Amino acid sequence: MAAVIVSIAGRTYRLSCDDGEEPRLEELARYVEGKILSMKDNFREIGEQRVVVMAALSIADEAADARNKAQALEADVAALRAELDAVKKAAVALEERAVAAVDDAAKRLERLEADLRKPAVSDDFPF
Repeated sequence: MAAVIVSIAGRTYRLSCDDGEEPRLEELARYVEGKILSMKDNFREIGEQRVVVMAALSIADEAADARNKAQALEADVAALRAELDAVKKAAVALEERAVAAVDDAAKRLERLEADLRKPAVSDDFPF
């Protein structure tokens, strides 16, 4: 188990994380710190705790938006997969019809060829 030390809102925290996750946790801490600093710049006259809460709510709002977008994209992907399946089924059916039409045409051509190979009956010879 690894540990990382981060600074958020002027306070230092030692946090445990899985090995290799230190850079990600540091990145997240920098993001949270950036939100807090942005809130402080925008709302200079409010208390420290209130700024932290506002930053947390802002991050939660971003996360909710991201979840909603992800769910919408998942729904779009599901709809596209259903369309693709329908198109594949239609393509298979069309291919089967095309094969049947080609087979039918080949049989008709074979019959026509056989008919053309038969000796012609002449009106000159009455038998």
